[in-house]
Parts: sequence; structure tokens; C-alpha cells
Amino acid sequence: MLVKKQQSAMPDSYFELVKQFPLTHVRSRKHLRQAIALVDELLQNHLDRGAQEYLDALSDLIATYEDEHTPIPDASESDVLRELMRSSGYKQTALSKAVGIAQSTLSAILTGEREMTKSHMVALAKFFNVPPSVFLPS
Repeated sequence: MLVKKQQSAMPDSYFELVKQFPLTHVRSRKHLRQAIALVDELLQNHLDRGAQEYLDALSDLIATYEDEHTPIPDASESDVLRELMRSSGYKQTALSKAVGIAQSTLSAILTGEREMTKSHMVALAKFFNVPPSVFLPS
């Protein structure tokens, strides 16, 4: 006995976009550029459900290609700390007082002259409310 699943009909906009640019694995840098250009174009418009579904699927295909072909290198612990400080508006002196790490130690970490200890990572992670692993390479 065959059982049919009832699916909600996809709006025509989805199929029009598939005709324009089929949803297939991104195969090359050229194909990637074309896919990104279409994503940029779609993001400038108000999308109905069909176009949004298409955009989501195309974005996933782009992410899969980029994950495989353009890996992002790990950020150094000093880069991570610098970004956490920048995004929260903390300067070395204020952070030093807040976490109990000498300002000279923070300066040496930020310049790459010194590596963080486990206790530094724990204190900074707790202060910035992030897991200590953000300071470790993957």
C-alpha cells in the first residue's frame, strides 16, 4: 500500500529561481561567485516563502563549498582577547583590575610575547562569559 505524504505547495517563486540558477553543489570558484551574486541580489528584496526557502538552500550550498575549499585559520589567543576587549569596550588597565591579571601580562599576551596560562584563560573566559576553549586552537 502506497501512502502519500501531503506536502505544502512551494510557491512558484522557488521554482522560478531554481530555473534561473539550479540548486546544485557549488563546483568551482566561478560557480561560487555566481551563487554569491544571486544571494546578494536576493537579500536586497522582500522575499516570499518560496524565495526565502531557495535562499536558505543556496546559502547552505555556498557554506558547504566554503567549508571545504576555504578554511578559516584559527585566531590566535591574542586576537581573540583583542576582539573581546574591543567589542566590550575594555582597555588593558580596566581589564587587568577586573580579572586580576597584571596589565604588563595582558600587554605581553596581546603582543604575542607571552602565551596565556590556563588560569588566564579561565579568568578571561569567565569575565567575558565565553567558554575557555575560545582561546585554544581547534
